[in-house]
Amino acid sequence: MQAQIALGFIETSSIAKGIEASDAMCKMAEVKLLKAAGIPRGKYIVLVAGTAGEVESSLRIGKQTAGDTLVAHFIIRNVHEQILPALDKRVGVERLEAVGVIETKEAAPAIFAADAAAKAARVHVVEVRAGGGIGGKGIVTLTGEVSAVRSAVNAGVATVPPGLLISFIVIPEAHEQLLSSLTK
Repeated sequence: MQAQIALGFIETSSIAKGIEASDAMCKMAEVKLLKAAGIPRGKYIVLVAGTAGEVESSLRIGKQTAGDTLVAHFIIRNVHEQILPALDKRVGVERLEAVGVIETKEAAPAIFAADAAAKAARVHVVEVRAGGGIGGKGIVTLTGEVSAVRSAVNAGVATVPPGLLISFIVIPEAHEQLLSSLTK
């Protein structure tokens, strides 16, 4: 099931312009600032959530404020309900079944991949790491039945633009000791 919420994202090549853009985005529209942070290579990312119209207004001013420092931007309308709770934090699960991981060179493709994966099959999204603390990369981790995880990973990988996919895996029967390292 999908929540009726949109997710907006901008990435700038300037930390100062990113901070200014995040401020403008919050002032322009009724959005929730989910993340505003510097990431490796001197970039800055801003993630906001709200209704589609509010997020669109917020992104419009964010892009304008960022100017020529804008690296990337997107909006996901009706983002899957599992994505926001898993954004840059781990969502606990009682046990691991199959485990799927998608690794991208940038933060934005990982968020798209996570949304597509969650919409494609009945899986549990364990984590969506967007840039911070991992060299600017994106990581999606999910678990569920083997066939569901395979379908979800394939759907997520299909959204990653050429050249931005680092790796993806499906572990059919994850060892029980992975539970603590992947979910806590």
